[in-house]
Amino acid sequence: MKLLFRWAALALAFWAATAIVPGIEVHGKIWSYLWVALLFGLINAFLGSFVKILTFPVTIITLGLFLIVVNAAMLSLTSRWSSALDVRDFWSALFASVIISVVTTLLRGFYKKA
Repeated sequence: MKLLFRWAALALAFWAATAIVPGIEVHGKIWSYLWVALLFGLINAFLGSFVKILTFPVTIITLGLFLIVVNAAMLSLTSRWSSALDVRDFWSALFASVIISVVTTLLRGFYKKA
């Protein structure tokens, strides 16, 4: 159940990012958002974990802010691997990754309280 909630929260976060950031777009309806969320979650879980380990010294020096850049790179990679997601440039990916991180953090906080 927790996994399904996290998947739905990520899809909702993608919807929020597409509504706020002009350079990111998901083509389609709810199934496209769920597909992009699933693909992003898988890429971030496997490849993102490896990249985060490699960039750990830079992350420590920047007090964790470099993780936003890593998430933006994973978002751009998701865009390349899926025709349902378009990311215009790096700055769009960076701002979208911030929105996605904030929304998923808020939704996880609400889920823990309930």
